[in-house]
Amino acid sequence: MTISSRRQFLTALAAAPLAAQATNCWAQVEPELSRSADMITPEARTAIDSGLTYLADRQIKEGRGRGAFGFDGYRANTAVVALSGMAFMSHGSSPGRGPYGQNIDYCIEYILSNSQEGGFIAIPGAATHGPMYGHGFATLFLGEVYGMSSDSSVREKLVEAVKLIVDTQNIDGGWRYEPVRQDADISVTVCQMMALRAARNAGIYVPNETVDRCVDYVKRSQNPDGGFMYMLQSGGPSAFPRSAAGVVAMNSAGIYSGEEVERGMQYLVENLQNPREIRSNSHFFYGQYYASQAFWHAGGSLWRQYYPVVREYLLSRQTAGGYWPDFICPEYGTAMACIVLQMPNNYLPIFQR
Repeated sequence: MTISSRRQFLTALAAAPLAAQATNCWAQVEPELSRSADMITPEARTAIDSGLTYLADRQIKEGRGRGAFGFDGYRANTAVVALSGMAFMSHGSSPGRGPYGQNIDYCIEYILSNSQEGGFIAIPGAATHGPMYGHGFATLFLGEVYGMSSDSSVREKLVEAVKLIVDTQNIDGGWRYEPVRQDADISVTVCQMMALRAARNAGIYVPNETVDRCVDYVKRSQNPDGGFMYMLQSGGPSAFPRSAAGVVAMNSAGIYSGEEVERGMQYLVENLQNPREIRSNSHFFYGQYYASQAFWHAGGSLWRQYYPVVREYLLSRQTAGGYWPDFICPEYGTAMACIVLQMPNNYLPIFQR
């Protein structure tokens, strides 16, 4: 994000009195219409269609690497492929059905073909910030796919992927970059937690103990200001992206209210309007991917004020080519933007309360 684009985002957020609503929104019962797909304007639908068309056109459809968006770098990363598949499904397509059904099938094929012995889903040599990110997002995607298709080949790989997550949880209850029981951080931990929730939603067994230990890890990672630190071992300040993820982790465990959630939401509301936080945050799409879920689950006035601001900001940043640029790769930025914009569709079980 450039300084001018960040300023536009902050100006819009400052005009929305979010903070005044944060402490009492959980007592409200809002009509479902306030959270409906009607919030996706015609302009937003055009932007979404352009973004998904870009992803569909960029996807490799023949030979080696079919389903990915390139043969190396982040375009070959399982997380980018999984998020793109979720963007297609958020439009209403499902495996083999709908305008993006074939693209989803290619994503599935790529993920399954890169599931290694022992359940680890990773591409040797592909660029990654940490292979457990790719594994977590790929497992999340397979959970959503299996819930729609009941494909036995998907189930087999999904069960193995879940077992690897369960078996590599560390003593504190979290996970980090590699599939080993050593240290942990809040970001990778939330990624695994969402994967487990998706698998459980699809009928795959997930031990309660694993979930409980993860929730305990997340709660202990919360700072006094309501945000979340990066690692328990080293402590440290809160930051918006991982704090949004922390709230979503509790939502993924079925915790939608209570002190920790309310303090987390208060932190998100206050720091959406904090210029210092936005200027220092290079992980904009990552942060809004989780923030959109947190505000969607909160619902009511918080959601009604959050979504239009983010929607209009994303529309203003889309390129003429239909994609959203990001330092990871444009396919990543585009998939994330399309997921956020399509949140009101409420098609994917992982985003449903």
